[in-house]
Amino acid sequence: MSEAGTRVGAAAGESPPSREAPPSREAPPSREAPLIREAPLIRHRGLVPYEETWRAMQRFTDERDASTRDEIWFLEHPPVFTLGLNASRAHLLAPGDIPVVQIDRGGQVTYHGPGQLVIYPLIDLRRHSMGVRQLVVALENAVVSYAAELGVTARGSREAPGVYVGDAKLASVGLRIRRGSSYHGMALNVSLELEPFRRINVCGHPGLQVTRLCDLCTVSDAAAAGAGIAPHLLGQLGFDRTGAPGSLSHSAINTALHAVSSR
Repeated sequence: MSEAGTRVGAAAGESPPSREAPPSREAPPSREAPLIREAPLIRHRGLVPYEETWRAMQRFTDERDASTRDEIWFLEHPPVFTLGLNASRAHLLAPGDIPVVQIDRGGQVTYHGPGQLVIYPLIDLRRHSMGVRQLVVALENAVVSYAAELGVTARGSREAPGVYVGDAKLASVGLRIRRGSSYHGMALNVSLELEPFRRINVCGHPGLQVTRLCDLCTVSDAAAAGAGIAPHLLGQLGFDRTGAPGSLSHSAINTALHAVSSR
């Protein structure tokens, strides 16, 4: 992985995972001590400016080392359109008085605003032997699982990463990988105003509709959604619902990855 980093966004795709070799009858003993995986620290940061938060993620990623604890930030942003590093401004139709910020994630254009839960996983992927696609699937499946708990049927998509209810997008994914660690992440529509999405081609797809949780179930508060989805996300990342290393490890994520690949 180059120092320049890897960008992953709504238009990005990857090759399906390679098939695992069949297990041997007797596994050889490990020559290394087992890796102790500390659960990520979850921070609920409230409503915070976009650019300030973006720069804070960059600093965290640039300054971290092998001993730095992973973190997951749950927050909301004031109204802003963000464009991926190589996004086309043709998808920005009529921004009006909403600021536009060109950033360093993958993907095209999206909208953030109050009432949208933004999840930023600041994860050392190398430490956990986790691939980028595995992280995308973990984020998607956390939303799918949380939505199911609320009685909402949602699905991920390999062709256009994110989470959908029917043909409408409920959550968007856009990541940056630098120095083997992730930042940026996922935006889950909870109760934000949807009108600004009509000013863009959502994630670069003309005519793509969006939806939000408050129109599908009783959840209408982004902070409450953050508290509700946190145990699902920890589980998808290989920790139990209390944040301790649990039985869900990477085999669970790989199983989910194969499920997404067949969608």
